[in-house]
Amino acid sequence: MNTTTAPTRIGVMGAHSTGKTMLLKRIEMELRGHGIPVARTGGLGKRAARVPLPKMQHHTATSTEWIITQGIADEIAAAAHQGPEPVQVVLADRAAWDALSYYRAALEWRQEQADRLDRERLWMLASTQSPKYDLVLATVLDPDLPVKPGHDYDARYRTLVDHHTHAVLAENQIPHQRVTGDPASQARAVELAVQICLKQEERV
Repeated sequence: MNTTTAPTRIGVMGAHSTGKTMLLKRIEMELRGHGIPVARTGGLGKRAARVPLPKMQHHTATSTEWIITQGIADEIAAAAHQGPEPVQVVLADRAAWDALSYYRAALEWRQEQADRLDRERLWMLASTQSPKYDLVLATVLDPDLPVKPGHDYDARYRTLVDHHTHAVLAENQIPHQRVTGDPASQARAVELAVQICLKQEERV
């Protein structure tokens, strides 16, 4: 492989407990089956809580900025990792726009307005990453599906995150693949991701 070629980058975004992490695990498993070295980022919410920074419906401009910038740093580090074989695919559990969706949902949940400068700065941070993703997967909330055991999520906030996830993508005209809870939809997303990665490998 030509090590100067940037790895294929796939990001996922969507409301909590909509299958984002599991979707990336499936993609990773398929890619490894094809012999493609993969790196996967994630855990931003838990790490933000350890700082500690507010999360979920309590998100602020500061916590949102931390998640966006930390996510960018994680993706850069994953792409630069030098193991036995250079990483060819980076799977980002929370694409850059995801944090902005959570922040907008938190503001609506609290019935607050964002400061204009905060709003513009966060939008600019997220927008710098859009060209770097070869594929963005956006999960769709199914309120009838159970959440992870032990998680006491606010149902209204979770619905707002789902709304703002797809609103942010539409407003910024970001190409993406919607992924519902239907097994066929998830299988199509996995297949699309694998095909994109295999095509990228053919070019190098």
